[in-house]
Amino acid sequence: MRTSLSTPAVSPEPATAPAPPRSDWATIAKLLPYLWRYRWRVGLALGFMLGAKLSNVGVPLLLKQLVDSLSLKPGDPQALLVLPLGLLLAYGALRLMTSLFTELRELIFAKATEGTARSISLQVFRHLHDLSLRFHLERQTGGMTRDIERGTRAVHSLISYSLYSIVPTLIEVTLVLGLLAVKYDIWFAGITIAALLLYVSFTVLVTEWRTKFRKQLNELDSVAHSKAIDSLLNYETVKYFNNEDFESRRYDESLEKLRRAQLKSQSTLSLLNTGQQLIIATALVAMLWRATQGVVSGTMTLGDLVMVNAFMIQLYIPLNFLGVIYREIKQSLTDLDKMFTLLERDREVADAPGAPELRIAGAAVRFENVLTDLDKMFTLLERDREVADAPGAPELRIAGAAVRFENVSFAYEAARPILKNLSFEIPAGKKVAVVGPSGSGKSTLARLLYRFYDLDAGRILIDGQDVRGVSQGSLRRAIGIVPQDTVLFNDTGAYNIAYGPPGASREEGEGAARAAHIHDFIAATPKGYETMVGERGLKLSGGEKQRVAIARTLLKNPPILIFDEATSALDSRNERAIQAELEAVGQNKTVLVIAHRLSTVVDAHEILVMEQGVIIERGHHEDLLARGGRYAQMWRLQQSGAAEPPA
Repeated sequence: MRTSLSTPAVSPEPATAPAPPRSDWATIAKLLPYLWRYRWRVGLALGFMLGAKLSNVGVPLLLKQLVDSLSLKPGDPQALLVLPLGLLLAYGALRLMTSLFTELRELIFAKATEGTARSISLQVFRHLHDLSLRFHLERQTGGMTRDIERGTRAVHSLISYSLYSIVPTLIEVTLVLGLLAVKYDIWFAGITIAALLLYVSFTVLVTEWRTKFRKQLNELDSVAHSKAIDSLLNYETVKYFNNEDFESRRYDESLEKLRRAQLKSQSTLSLLNTGQQLIIATALVAMLWRATQGVVSGTMTLGDLVMVNAFMIQLYIPLNFLGVIYREIKQSLTDLDKMFTLLERDREVADAPGAPELRIAGAAVRFENVLTDLDKMFTLLERDREVADAPGAPELRIAGAAVRFENVSFAYEAARPILKNLSFEIPAGKKVAVVGPSGSGKSTLARLLYRFYDLDAGRILIDGQDVRGVSQGSLRRAIGIVPQDTVLFNDTGAYNIAYGPPGASREEGEGAARAAHIHDFIAATPKGYETMVGERGLKLSGGEKQRVAIARTLLKNPPILIFDEATSALDSRNERAIQAELEAVGQNKTVLVIAHRLSTVVDAHEILVMEQGVIIERGHHEDLLARGGRYAQMWRLQQSGAAEPPA
């Protein structure tokens, strides 16, 4: 039964002091270990990059020699002799080498970039699955996916801009400044250095000022995306209440805020670009003025003038994009930091160091094909028994595990306890049912047994082992659940059924579907088991989704089963048929049944009646009826068809 009043979806996580903002260098330091595994590729890529820049710097030098070698009077017969064929070929070769080394650099480093992005994305994905149910109930799916998407893209951008733009530009600036200082007037190097310092300072200051607008833009983008995703996920609810216009207005308000933020960001970007161009233009005019004076005075040749101009053009073309590059690097660091923040989020429920596997007594034998068609079973029954049982041979029993709740207390919010010093036991191979009004804490028992949350007090033991002391993977392998609200993957029916144990064969999946009375429905669809079920299984009815959930749990075949209103969405005929299947499958397994319909739990080993987080009655069906208490009242109301009074 749904515990809507006790759901953690509205419960904030315990308040913690916000982490201090991480510096850009700290973010880079966290990225470096991922790159270190590709260190030889990094070194090789840097070598190719250096080769490309040396070739690029050599182009203006050859251009100077080419121009100077052509400084002959028109008609001079020596022109044919001094035709600089070698220089022309060398010039072309340098141009080719620049492009070749650049492409080799990108080719060599592509695997490092893609591998780093893949490693970080996979680690974030696994970490998100390791976080507690509280985090996933509170998250905004659209905003979180946006952060992951931008963080993955940030890895590519950060590596690309730093290795392909910043570092090469620094190398080229160093080489050009050295050549200008050695070959020409110190003013050439002075003007270049002054322009670079002014350019970089202006770019950094304005970009830092613009960062707040960029952050605001990203936040508004995430908010708009979250609202759109949330509205689409709740498509049916929107239609039920005829609120399409309301949702459109709500989304449009977010888009309008986003539009204003984008305009502000663009206007500040235009200011940055204009200032950069002014600095570059001033520096170019000053350099060419000095070079022109040198040519007039005879201290420089026309080739020198051409070389200086070529150097400045080569130098300032990448600087033109420095503002964009710096802004993108800053933004990439911000986006990457958000993804690292997700990685650093504490796991509320974590395995203890060296936690052993959960050991289930008597469950060492495993049947892979436990679900067999009735026809196959009858065929086997009719076959001659080549190997027969010895007279009086005992049955092989694979018992479930004993589950014990000892003085368990738990609260989603500290001020509102859900379970209060609760104790009960489910003996191995027995079925215990929990009934009671909404909000009494019944479904919380399943969440705690699965260890979606850790207890505030007490213990939960499985075969004497505290669930907090064993690995979560082994714990959840031992438990199967049919939840009240079934959510399916947007994939095929076959995929969703076989999700219980990934890798199950089609025959096993169809056997489970038959046992859950969903096979005929699936087979009747145009594509059969390859039919897509839609986002969250919305193409199926509630009963059909519940039968898929039953099928994949039967296919998993764990020693402990939890049925949380497992047949609540089914009609009476299907409920009776599936109830019989569930009882058969539950033989010799430990079963916890959370139920509203009391008729489904009359055969339970023990029935617990809960109210407000405590057990107020317990016993067998007949005993509870004889007492005439809360259970007897609920039974009479359901038998008469009257609605149960609210808790």
